[in-house]
Amino acid sequence: MTEPLAERKMQFMYALRSKGVTDKAVLTAMEKIDRGLFVKGLFADRAYEDTPLPIACGQTISQPSVVGLMTQALNVNPRDKVLEVGTGSGYQAAILSQLARRVYTVERHRRLMTEAQQIFQELDLANVTALAADGSFGLPEQAPFDRIIVTAAAEDAPGPLLAQLKVGGIMVLPVGQSDAVQSMIKVVRTDDGYDYQEIRPVRFVPLVEGMARDN
Repeated sequence: MTEPLAERKMQFMYALRSKGVTDKAVLTAMEKIDRGLFVKGLFADRAYEDTPLPIACGQTISQPSVVGLMTQALNVNPRDKVLEVGTGSGYQAAILSQLARRVYTVERHRRLMTEAQQIFQELDLANVTALAADGSFGLPEQAPFDRIIVTAAAEDAPGPLLAQLKVGGIMVLPVGQSDAVQSMIKVVRTDDGYDYQEIRPVRFVPLVEGMARDN
């Protein structure tokens, strides 16, 4: 028998805390934004498990605890302008919308961007702008950003994204040479360069340049 929804959601929040998501604002945002809205079809009944799940276009919706840890590391302030590279299901952007003044999210698969946009409208998230574009170049016309989050793994932090970060700004992203060995890192832009801090091992889909052919 399937557990009642309220119980599954309670276990979902408990799993976040047990994995190290302790920031109250992040937990509140993740409690408010229902992951069930972003998981469709075959995997809908697994929306509240702490596991990555397949979505359209060969992509995934990230493990909730990893979403929480990345958001926590980003340390978003209410006045911040945030860039997300890799909209995917839209789940991460929706959580950021609860914490930031403005969220720009860029996706190379037009279908994913359109589906995420529909959910943002249903949830009345007026501070999220979703765009179909090659996120590896960032969003120069809206730069600089207070915070940048990348939800796909590059070999190292992409130069165009580093350049679009304000001094004092933070970027969180997975980096690694292969699918098997990746680290979530936090980059802080200083007056004279960038400070890098490794947070934990992760596994993400690769960051790919160019628009997807399925657009």
